[in-house]
Amino acid sequence: MSLLELDGVKVHFPIKKGLLFDRTVGHVYAVDGVSLKVEAGETYGLVGESGCGKTTLGRSVLRLVDITEGSVVLDGTDLAKLPGEEMRRFRRRLQMVFQDPLGSLNPRQNIESILSEGMIAHGIGKDQEERREKIKAILDKVGLPSNALARYPHEFSGGQRQRIGIARALVLEPDVIICDEPVSALDVSVQAQVINLLEELQEELGLTYVVIAHDLAVVRHISDTIGVMYLGSLVEEAPSDALYAEPKHPYTKALMSAVPVPDPEVEDKRERILLTGDLPSPANPPTGCRFHTRCPWAQAERCATERPQLRDVGGGHRVACHYAEDIASGKLTLTKGEVVSATREGVDDNPETDTPAKIPAQAEKISKAEKPAKTEKPAEAEKSAQAEKPVKAEKAEKAEKAEKPVKAEKAEKPAKAEGAEKPAEAEKAAEAAEGEKSVEAGKPAQAEKPAEADDAPAEAEASDAPAEAEASDAPEASEEPGKAV
Repeated sequence: MSLLELDGVKVHFPIKKGLLFDRTVGHVYAVDGVSLKVEAGETYGLVGESGCGKTTLGRSVLRLVDITEGSVVLDGTDLAKLPGEEMRRFRRRLQMVFQDPLGSLNPRQNIESILSEGMIAHGIGKDQEERREKIKAILDKVGLPSNALARYPHEFSGGQRQRIGIARALVLEPDVIICDEPVSALDVSVQAQVINLLEELQEELGLTYVVIAHDLAVVRHISDTIGVMYLGSLVEEAPSDALYAEPKHPYTKALMSAVPVPDPEVEDKRERILLTGDLPSPANPPTGCRFHTRCPWAQAERCATERPQLRDVGGGHRVACHYAEDIASGKLTLTKGEVVSATREGVDDNPETDTPAKIPAQAEKISKAEKPAKTEKPAEAEKSAQAEKPVKAEKAEKAEKAEKPVKAEKAEKPAKAEGAEKPAEAEKAAEAAEGEKSVEAGKPAQAEKPAEADDAPAEAEASDAPAEAEASDAPEASEEPGKAV
C-alpha cells in the first residue's frame, strides 16, 4: 500500500451573487477528479500551466482548503473524513514548504519563536531549552548558523528564508513534505543549493516529497515520478526518464517541445509544437476532453463528447487520451496547430560567402542618424546667412531712409542757390559790359565774380547726383509711404 493515495479528489469553489442573500450561480472547478499514488521515500513532481490546480491540490492534501469530493489517504487514514481536532494532530505528519518564503514567515517573530511554535502545539520537547537544542540541530542541517535564532525574517536573504521554511517543516519530523514552488523565487545558484539540501535530507531522514513546480528541468532532476496537470485534471503520469524520453499525451508533447536543448546541433533539428487558443476558464471547462479545444490531433467524434480516463499504456505510463497509441504511431495527422523548427531565430549557421554582411539594426540606426548631422552644417550656414540678409537689408533701408531727408535738404539748398544765381549772372554780365568801356581798377575783382558763379553750377551739378539717386529710390519709398513721410 502506498504512503499517500488520492482518489477522485475534487475541489470546487462556489461562485455567489446577491446583495441581501447569497446564491450560488456556478463553480470554479479548480481540481476535478485527480487520482494518484505516492510511495514512501520517493519524490512525486507535479507540473503544468499556471492556474491548472497544482497548488490547490497540494493544499487539499493538508486540508487547508475543503475537499468537495474524493479521498486523501495517508498511511491508511482518510484525511478527508477527519474532524478538525484530529486533523490538527495529524498535520504533524504532513508539512508544507510554501512558495513565498517571506510571506509564509511572521515578521513580528524571531526565528526561534517561529520554529518552536509548532513544537509547542504538538508537544515536542519537555521545555524551551530542549526545544532550542533541537532547533539548533535542524538549523545546522539546513546550513544556517545557531546565532540566527534571535534574528527576524527580514534580516535574511531569499535563500536563507527558504531554508528557514524547510527547517520549520523538519522540526515536526513529518512523513510527507509538500513543496510548493520551493525554488521559483530564488537565483539559479541558490536553487541548486536548496535542491541539493532537499535530496540530502531525504536520504538522511527518509522523507517523501510532493514537489510542485513550473521548471521542468528542476522537476526532472529531483522527481522519481511526474504527473502533468491540465485544467484541474491529471492528463499523464510516468516515471521521470520515461516521460521525458517519450511523452504520450498531446499536451505533454507540446510542453516538452518548448524546453530548449543546450546542444546547438540537436536544437537546430528539434521540432516545436505550437498550440492554438488560450487556456479555457476553470469556471466553464470544455465538455469531453479538457484539452480538445487546443489539441493538434483532436477528433470530433470522441474528443468533444467523451472525457478520457487515465489508463496504463505499459511500463507504469498512464495517459488520459483516446488516441495516444495512434498519435505515437503516426496514424493521426495534425488537424490544427503547427509544428515548426526550433532553430534559433535570427542566426544563420551556414552563412554564404557571396552574400554581403548585414549591418546590424543598431548600426544602421546610428549611421542614419549621423548622415543628417554632417549635412546639417551647410544647411545651418545657409539658414543663418538667409536670416542675416533680411537683418542687413533692414538696417540698410533704415540708414537710407534716414539719409533721404538729409540729402533732400542738401539738394534743396543748391536748387535755391541756382535760382538765386541766374539773376546775379545777368547783372554780372551787364556790369562786365560796362567794365569793358571804362578802364578801372575794379575789373579784376568783377572778373573774379563770374568765376565764383561758374563754380555754383558745378556744385549744383554735383548736388544733382543725390537727387537722381533719390529719384531711383522713389519706388522703394513709395512702398512704405508712411516711413517716407
